[in-house]
Amino acid sequence: MVMNTAERDLRLEMLNSLLTTPHRKLEQVAEIHQLIVELDPIFYGHLAVWYQQNGDVRDHQEVFIAHLLTSDINEHRDAGFMMLQELPPYQVSRVVDFMKIHRNKLPRSARTAVRRYLEKREQNINLFDRAAMRGRKAMKHLYASLHIKPSERANAILFREEPPEGSLAAVIKQLNKAETSLEQARLIVEFNIPYTIAVGTIKQLTPPVLVALINSMTPQEVINNLKSLKNRGAMDNPQVKALIDDKLEQAKNSNRVSAFKAKVAGNVAEFDTETAAKLEQITNEQVKRRGAITKPTALFVDKSGSMQNAIEVGKQLAALISGITQAELYVFAFDTIPYPIVAKGQELSDWEQAFKHIKADGGTSIGCALEVMRKKRQLVDQIILVTDEGENQTPYFPTVYKQYCRELGVMPNVIIVKVGYTNHWIERQLKNQQAPVETFTFAGDYYSLPNLVPMLSRPSRLELLMEILETALPVRINK
Repeated sequence: MVMNTAERDLRLEMLNSLLTTPHRKLEQVAEIHQLIVELDPIFYGHLAVWYQQNGDVRDHQEVFIAHLLTSDINEHRDAGFMMLQELPPYQVSRVVDFMKIHRNKLPRSARTAVRRYLEKREQNINLFDRAAMRGRKAMKHLYASLHIKPSERANAILFREEPPEGSLAAVIKQLNKAETSLEQARLIVEFNIPYTIAVGTIKQLTPPVLVALINSMTPQEVINNLKSLKNRGAMDNPQVKALIDDKLEQAKNSNRVSAFKAKVAGNVAEFDTETAAKLEQITNEQVKRRGAITKPTALFVDKSGSMQNAIEVGKQLAALISGITQAELYVFAFDTIPYPIVAKGQELSDWEQAFKHIKADGGTSIGCALEVMRKKRQLVDQIILVTDEGENQTPYFPTVYKQYCRELGVMPNVIIVKVGYTNHWIERQLKNQQAPVETFTFAGDYYSLPNLVPMLSRPSRLELLMEILETALPVRINK
């Protein structure tokens, strides 16, 4: 039977969609946003604000704001107006383009929001210069595409390319002409010139210049540019590397560092063992900031034929969960028999080692791991299945689940992390038993996995939904 729109739990589908990272292909998530803003606009508004505060994926943040700005609800438009003011220029530009292309409208209030955004920066010379330097193309696009007249100073910097003396754009020209590394370093320190701008201006980054740049960088900027720094010899100079190490140490406790950016940085370049460990620690600490899991949890990872991807996801989830759990964690890989997985520590490297000899092969009995737990009377409140749901051998999970609940007096929440092509068999069987089941589709991007933490750390789905609904919408001032 095809489920019609009214029968679908769009709130859960929306949460599921947040596990995907569109990588700037915003049309991939536009449909579910459109459905829920039409059918449950109250929830959508609060979810948009909640995700702005708790989410990592900028693509989703942009789509949320675009829908708020084009909503028929005054409170939505006001919230979108205020949220837009906090974005960097390139994201504002993407929000505008999304509204034009995918929403087919750009309301007056949205235009006013962008005009206010630009005027605020024009009135603050430092704020404008930095916005123009980091997002020059985006700023020009906003003025031109919305026919907003720039101030005389903004026009000179962005369009006439005649930056006034003392402006940051004029300083960049000085930097380009500087003849010594000491003069370059002085300009970088005095005017706090960003790394990405300096790299495009200075032909050779000497140690004094690197020191000046790294001192002015935020921990997140160091992480984002770590491969570039390594390629320019920064890791080979003891003084420069010490500065990088200090920034990485600061990143652990920063509330402005994305949870998996450090891991992504570690994957794109080969670093020494110490630096690789620091990047992994940053990821672990940032994940911990999202919440603690207080419920006993079981993680079942499908290792049957063609499920190598499930094994990789299982390693990531095991490391993520073990680092924030305050209760028992049972991990099994399974084909037609269960393989208990025990790591010697909580780091991803520990779980990599624990899964070292697990290979994708054999048939599929998802229930075999739960059957072992039933016999050992190992009680959990939630079970995470990483699988394509292609169960073809006994004991079957739905059958064992019913027996487990009856004998241990519990009804664990089941979270199915769908990997690869799924047939929905387990999901349908559990729902027929009125079991609490949630599903999340893994689309191949490990960067999105920390979005699972809020779902796993709340005692119930209802509590998470209530937390979202209690998130206040920002109120527009000075209309």
